[in-house]
Amino acid sequence: MRAKGLYGTASQSPFFMKFKLATYNANSIRVRLPLVLDWLKREKPDVLCLQETKVQDQDFPEQPFQDAGYHVVFRGRKGGAGVATASREEPEEISYGFPNEVPPDEDRLLRITLQGLIIVNTYVPQGQEVNSPVFQYKLEWLERLRHYFSSQFSPKKPLIWCGDFNVAPEEIDVYDPNHLANNVDFHPEAREALERIRAWGFVDIFRKHHPKEPGQYTFWDYRLPKAFERNLGWRIDHIWVTPPVAEHSISSWIDREARRAERPSDHTFLVAEFDLYY
Repeated sequence: MRAKGLYGTASQSPFFMKFKLATYNANSIRVRLPLVLDWLKREKPDVLCLQETKVQDQDFPEQPFQDAGYHVVFRGRKGGAGVATASREEPEEISYGFPNEVPPDEDRLLRITLQGLIIVNTYVPQGQEVNSPVFQYKLEWLERLRHYFSSQFSPKKPLIWCGDFNVAPEEIDVYDPNHLANNVDFHPEAREALERIRAWGFVDIFRKHHPKEPGQYTFWDYRLPKAFERNLGWRIDHIWVTPPVAEHSISSWIDREARRAERPSDHTFLVAEFDLYY
């Protein structure tokens, strides 16, 4: 009998496998490399998606990832955005940026496929100021992303989207929603743009496991005195999945301890674990 598994029809009886994925805005992978390698050794994720790597491709520290047992694909530019995805298994397919669009923004969108499971890693533009062209570009970028998902994929099939979305979706996701109402990462227009993408068919996997839990953040601004100690944070890093993947979700958590490490990023790791079957 052929069994229907997450990735399609299996040739034999299905078996379950734990799958662990994490996302992390490194805010310079070369500065944060010791922290990232220590975290990989300790947590042993199957996939780690990185954003804001801030390094051109010829200078990306590829060999340390390989030495740690990971394949790593990346796209970046000096001092700019930059994305990278490390995986224990070698990806079957890799693509960069928006297809057939200008600009393609290859250093902000990276897609890999592992055993039929598609993983899209993004670093959404931050936006700078509400009245700036950069904020308008952010809104346009999110709309381009919505079109990307609707034209390339189906919510009925397995898909993981993760990364630094640079948007906190709800009031519970920021430390002071009234004070931050017009911030580019919590502005109503940015939240509405993100909601349009979610409505296409995504499940916020952290909120599936922590639906109304306050004070759960992934980012604490360096510029705010003792922001981490006072927990003045934001939840702007996310792992969203389509329903076929959400069904197999067993946990999701934020690694606050990594934010206490030596020379930390202003973000920390967000993790999701799944029981996938074949």
